[in-house]
Amino acid sequence: INVRQINDFFITGFPGLSPEYYGPVSALLFVLYLTIAVGNIFILAFVRSERSLHKPTYLIFCHLALSDLMFGTVTLPRVISKYWFDDSIISFYSCFAQMYFVHFLGATHSFILMVMALDRFIAICAPLRYTSLFSNATVSVLCGISWLIPMSWMIGIVLDALRLPFCNSNIIAQCYCDHIAIINLGCEKVQEVTVVAFALAMFSLLLPLSFIILTYFVIIVAVLRISSSEGRSRTLSTCTPQLIITCVYYLPRCFVYLANFVGYTFSISVKVVVVMMYSLLPAAFNPLIYCFKTKDIKEKLKMKLLQNKITFMTKTS
Repeated sequence: INVRQINDFFITGFPGLSPEYYGPVSALLFVLYLTIAVGNIFILAFVRSERSLHKPTYLIFCHLALSDLMFGTVTLPRVISKYWFDDSIISFYSCFAQMYFVHFLGATHSFILMVMALDRFIAICAPLRYTSLFSNATVSVLCGISWLIPMSWMIGIVLDALRLPFCNSNIIAQCYCDHIAIINLGCEKVQEVTVVAFALAMFSLLLPLSFIILTYFVIIVAVLRISSSEGRSRTLSTCTPQLIITCVYYLPRCFVYLANFVGYTFSISVKVVVVMMYSLLPAAFNPLIYCFKTKDIKEKLKMKLLQNKITFMTKTS
């Protein structure tokens, strides 16, 4: 086997993209990153500044916003740099560090969504015991576990991949370093490393998803038992932001995995675009969902805007 030392990896970005589109694509990605950064930092700052929002539901939103912000920061500057400055090279260890954070943050986000489903389950099915069962301290512990579990196992996955000898090219057909792209460049024990990583990926995706589906099934049954239609719609409306956020995260991923399972394969170009869309667009749209689909945040925003308008009119009059 022709094993060779790889010092750098070459990120292709969007394969087949003509150089004439490099400028518009990098500008679009930069706007996307600004949207992710501004939106999620705003949510973190706004919830922190409003004491009335220091509740379990909004604390979970903050954890989701933090994971979205970190994911965008880990992935987008690298690919923007490729198209903006024609910088396609990423060092060997930087690539593995990026791979670590990509998969760690993805798994963490999935587990936090499970905590969010638990929040709605207790709020609707045991409302009188909600404050005692689901305090801010409880949420902090559960979300902390959601960060710690993937953090620990991803270290093992990265170390396994680091031990692989590399005998193929150093070209990564993706916008960022991910596990599959890297181990496909290895020449030994690829199958073993792939199986372990795939099993953990499925665990971090399917365990929370199964819990969320079961939880919302019980919630729907509980809501249907409410006698008044107004009560049913009001109760369901408290779940709307969580349902939208969960669907936006899971549905595209499940579609891609299902397509692969039934034997439908995407071209590399299409696959890269699809992965980028389902990885990053939710991070940009989630802050809007928090603001416009969550009653307390929406009302606080309206009050802030009204106060600022009154203050401005007072100063100018």
